[in-house]
Amino acid sequence: MTNETTGRDAPLRPFHLAFPVHDLAAARAFYGGLLGCPEGRSSPDWVDFNFYGHQIVAHMAPGETGAAATSAVDGHGVPVRHFGVVLTIPQWTELADKLRAAGTKFVIEPYIRFKGEPGEQATMFFLDPSGNAVEIKAFASLESLFAK
Repeated sequence: MTNETTGRDAPLRPFHLAFPVHDLAAARAFYGGLLGCPEGRSSPDWVDFNFYGHQIVAHMAPGETGAAATSAVDGHGVPVRHFGVVLTIPQWTELADKLRAAGTKFVIEPYIRFKGEPGEQATMFFLDPSGNAVEIKAFASLESLFAK
């Protein structure tokens, strides 16, 4: 994949994201148990997870958790503050099935956006136990990630 900043081929580097939670045990059950993200380092106040090759860190900060603003996109109320990952279509489908089987309440049910257009993508939104919005996407071709 070409690095959009430099215009040169460059390997994709993992991102790091820290976010607030109200309960580390609930975060471990959600990210480690339900989503299958291996746990890394931790302390009594935070825990690292391997989020599909990226480092996310759940920090105890109960006063910072909760609902966020939404933005109207394709007739859906998309949580403005959210994070996520781009998977392959088979990975996305498998995770969507797993989340449905677990009774996950979706903010936006799994669906295909921009069907038949550049940038066609599978997407779904759901909340973690602390109210952090997570979006999982997939593209048939990763080359269409930034398609206009």
